Amino acid sequence: MARNRNLPSVRRQKIGTVAKKLLLLLQGGVALGLTRRPDVYFKIIKGISKEWDDINRRSRHNAVKRLYQSRLIDYKENADGAVALTLTESGKNKVLRYNLDNIKIRKPPKWDNYWRMVLFDIPENKKNGRDALAAKLKNLGFHPLQKSAFIYPYECKNEIDFIVEVLDLEPYVRHLLVKKTDIDPDLKNHFQLYKVSL
Repeated sequence: MARNRNLPSVRRQKIGTVAKKLLLLLQGGVALGLTRRPDVYFKIIKGISKEWDDINRRSRHNAVKRLYQSRLIDYKENADGAVALTLTESGKNKVLRYNLDNIKIRKPPKWDNYWRMVLFDIPENKKNGRDALAAKLKNLGFHPLQKSAFIYPYECKNEIDFIVEVLDLEPYVRHLLVKKTDIDPDLKNHFQLYKVSL
C-alpha cells in the first residue's frame, strides 16, 4: 500500500526539466521501479525509457527525491521487495497543469466566418480559477469583450473544454458559436481576418 509518512508539508516549488519528464513518463504509463524507497538512495531497475535512461543518474535521484518530498509521487512495495513509483492526485494535477501550459489552438488556412465566444460567471470562492481562465484565454489570443466575455475566430471547443475541466469550472462557463456581431469590422481588423476569410 502506498505511504507518505513523516514527510514535510507540501512546498510550492518550480519543477525542473528532469522532474517534469518523470511526471510525464509516469502519466504515460511507463513503469519505473526502484530497489529502495524514494527518500533514500535508489537504483531504477525496470521500465526505463531511452529518454529517461539518458538523464544523469544523480539528476534522476534528486528529481525523484524532490517529487516524493513534495508529495507529487508516492511508492508502493511489491511482493518481491521492489518499489514502484506512482503519481499522487497532486502529481496528476501537476501533469494536467503542464498540459494546460502547453495547449495551443491550431489556426486553419481560412476563417469559416464564425466567432467563438466564451462567457463565464464564476463565483468569488473560485476567484483563482476565474483569474487563471481569463489569463489563459488572453494568452491564447482571445479578445476580451467584457470582463467575463472573450471572443476568438477559430475552432477551439476541445481546447476550451479541456481548460475548463482542468480548472474545475464546468458549471460556470459557456461556449457559443456566433455568426455575426455588431463589432465585426473591429474584430476582423483585430484578428487580421480580411485577407483570410472565405
